[in-house]
Amino acid sequence: MASVRLYAIIYVVLLVLGTSKFVFFTFDHYFTYLAIDPYWGAMGATLILAVAKSLLIMAYFQHLIDEPRSISYVMGMGLFMVFLLTIAAGYSIQ
Repeated sequence: MASVRLYAIIYVVLLVLGTSKFVFFTFDHYFTYLAIDPYWGAMGATLILAVAKSLLIMAYFQHLIDEPRSISYVMGMGLFMVFLLTIAAGYSIQ
């Protein structure tokens, strides 16, 4: 079991990652220096941060870091299936 200090640090990291999404869309002109469309650059950075936040939440707040690897693989397979269903639903709408 992780300590309260570790949970507090993860909470602060999640808070910073959540507020940085606002910064990406407010100061999106910095993406033009990278030869990226500002909107899509901010959107891509936001998606990367969302994945990082999801991994932190799954690992520590859902206690998957202490579980056997087989349970993590089952969770990953479920996530992959949700992704496939989302792609299939998007394809059927068009």
